[in-house]
Amino acid sequence: METNLRWVALTAIAPVVWGTNYFVTREFLPADRPLFGAALRALPAGLVLLGLCRQRPRGAWWWRSAVLGLLNVSVFFVLVYAASQLLPTSVASTVMAVSPLAMMLIAWALVSERPGVSHLAGAAIGLVGVCLMLLTGAGGVSVPGVLASAAAMLVSSFGYILAKRWSAGADVLASTAWQLTAGGLFLLPVAAVVEGPPPALDTPALLAFGYVALVATAAAFTAWFTGLRHLPAGTVGLIGLLNPVTGVLLGTVVAGEVLTGRQLCGLALVLAGVVLGRPTRAGRRGSSHASSPPLDRHDTDGHRSNRRRRLTPPPRSRRF
Repeated sequence: METNLRWVALTAIAPVVWGTNYFVTREFLPADRPLFGAALRALPAGLVLLGLCRQRPRGAWWWRSAVLGLLNVSVFFVLVYAASQLLPTSVASTVMAVSPLAMMLIAWALVSERPGVSHLAGAAIGLVGVCLMLLTGAGGVSVPGVLASAAAMLVSSFGYILAKRWSAGADVLASTAWQLTAGGLFLLPVAAVVEGPPPALDTPALLAFGYVALVATAAAFTAWFTGLRHLPAGTVGLIGLLNPVTGVLLGTVVAGEVLTGRQLCGLALVLAGVVLGRPTRAGRRGSSHASSPPLDRHDTDGHRSNRRRRLTPPPRSRRF
């Protein structure tokens, strides 16, 4: 159980950091260059991780990296960048909180992880909290911004579960590096054709890109994919609800966005959903029992082979 909690704590780094990413993107990065913004986020992060792991893709991982890079990086980053520029920090981050339910349904179909009652209850409670925060925030809500954020949620949910399905046989740091590098390489020529020369960046923008690439991408995605490898998709999806909590609190404290009483109730419900998704000792015990046959309480590792020999009938003698 303690091991599971450590994986939960590590995974939680990702949504908390992503919650800050909306504010950094909106306040410090150029608003009219979403393609270059996404490329400058992904490619440096992927190259840094490649320098750390020093592994190249092998076999099927060449095309798998391309597919995952397109879903989890290229398309996802552009949509998130656009949503960050069109929506308030609180709204952009709360739309993504619908992803736990999407991840559970996709995981059920792709990796045969049937969502538990507690996970479904956590997703339902979290969705209610999302609605409270989304529908009662101050200021107008951009419909294109909401659509971009919702599309990002669906694309990434599918990509995350696909990465979980393909996780065997590849180091998590290496597979994360391959995805980010492939996604950045896809984005760079498209950005050059569509948006022209790279944008001129001042010192605050350079520092912001450094934070977005190294912390909100390289470190956060490594933590996220590590969690997907060791925890059920439903648990990881519900941990992702910490994203809107961080976004709303940061928008209130730093950006001066108004936090209403109903939004506070929504935050409480979101946190309750996260708690419901925690790994349980019963679930771990059940999987342990399923994988090994029960032994007599007096058995020890030293006597197990003797016990099996006693239970095995002696071979019949042959007459020649």
